[in-house]
Amino acid sequence: MHLSLPQACALHLAAQGLLHAPEKAAQPQDLHATIERMGLLQIDTIHVVARSPYLVLFSRLGHYPMHWLEEALSGGQVFETWAHEACFAPAGDLLLHRAYNAGARLHWGLASARRSHAEARPQLDQLLQHVRAKGPVKSSDFERPAGQSAAWWGWKDEKRWLEALFASGELMVARRENFHRVYDLSERVAPQLAELPPGAALSAEDVHAQFIEKSIAALGIAQARWVHDYFRMKPRLKDADLDPLVAAGVVHRVAVQGWDAPAYVHSRHAALLEHALAGQLAPSHCAVLSPFDPVVWDRERASVLFGFDYRLECYTPEEKRVYGYFVLPLLCRGALVGRLDAKAHRADGVFEVKALYAQPDCVWDEAMVADMAGAIARCAAWHATPTVRITRTQPAKLAASLRRAIKHIHANHPIP
Repeated sequence: MHLSLPQACALHLAAQGLLHAPEKAAQPQDLHATIERMGLLQIDTIHVVARSPYLVLFSRLGHYPMHWLEEALSGGQVFETWAHEACFAPAGDLLLHRAYNAGARLHWGLASARRSHAEARPQLDQLLQHVRAKGPVKSSDFERPAGQSAAWWGWKDEKRWLEALFASGELMVARRENFHRVYDLSERVAPQLAELPPGAALSAEDVHAQFIEKSIAALGIAQARWVHDYFRMKPRLKDADLDPLVAAGVVHRVAVQGWDAPAYVHSRHAALLEHALAGQLAPSHCAVLSPFDPVVWDRERASVLFGFDYRLECYTPEEKRVYGYFVLPLLCRGALVGRLDAKAHRADGVFEVKALYAQPDCVWDEAMVADMAGAIARCAAWHATPTVRITRTQPAKLAASLRRAIKHIHANHPIP
């Protein structure tokens, strides 16, 4: 089976829920289904625009209330875990993540927590007993002694200990308040854990195998070398590692035009694969993406699929940044056509486009300008910053075209 590169991109976007704009207003169950489809929703606290998990959901659901995510967490539909990074994951994968984190995952967050367990186990037990007796706690419930700080991100001891107990699975995040974690005993957050019979834990090998399948399914189409990073597994896979799944019919091996390595599509996407091969997947969605969207978080994958070399620069010294602090990729009908350095001035109701950079090889014609003006205007309205202020674009003449298009949208097609 041979796919063109645009067909492969369309298959990837379809699996990720980004092929078409939503056809109807989102409902709470759609949020859970979206996280189920992706397998992971990465957490990040930067909020110059909406925090990343909310923005990832918005690009797929359209206008929705952000509190739905907190309600899904407190209602047990999703949970928090270390995975690719700190992530929300669907409740059905709880045992998979707990088993993998306990046995096989090599991640800096878990490694730091294990050091805390080795160095401060009596304090951890005391804190655990406090939660057992007093109920859920936040880090802010514990005052930092004046003038003292801790080594790990400047966290106070209790914050490090809470995170260590969370990483080990003894505590879980019961809910969030103003995006701050509220921790409680795991058996109170997920009572099903206490009901597991002895020996019910999955082996690391079984979990690894399931995560391989989930990665391929979430990506829609993937080279073997991309599969491990979705759930941050080790080691990087080779084609031979996927031979058993191909032989069993669990995944299909396909060729993509211009790739020197085969690609893999999960059998659950067999219908999508047929549509892609027939040229029947026509991307129509235009959206502002999060820097932590699964479509772009693997730099090599984004480059191979979309010709889009993306690197988040918020951790880069300001003088060395090329595009900006928190730059948002721009998706337009199956292509990544530019990037946006934005800031939401919530008190003033202004969505500031500090800079917009079109891809060097992408000419924004009138239709694309209208598409992306709509995407930016919808994103701004959802942020409750409906006034879009465009400061600079590259090429420079694009600014005037975008301003006119956004003005036209506001005058003729009011956005809720």
